[in-house]
Amino acid sequence: MDAVCYYELEYPGLGRRFKEEVRKAAVRISEYPLAWSLERGEVRKCLLHKFPYKLLYSIENNHILVLAVAHQHRKPDCWVDHNKM
Repeated sequence: MDAVCYYELEYPGLGRRFKEEVRKAAVRISEYPLAWSLERGEVRKCLLHKFPYKLLYSIENNHILVLAVAHQHRKPDCWVDHNKM
């Protein structure tokens, strides 16, 4: 992930902490997949703690599909496949 490299260059160890926050968010999603609000259509968002990022995911056939780890303020639709809309 580009964000991991960026944070690690900014401060040693910060990239590792970012990865850990992504992992924790994924665990929260797996435990309570319907707990987070809808972002667009059937895509839900789970905000990371301590970083301005969100995990975007959908639930398909009882499986969680992570679509993106996206910055909350930059290119908000970067994860959307406009060809499918």
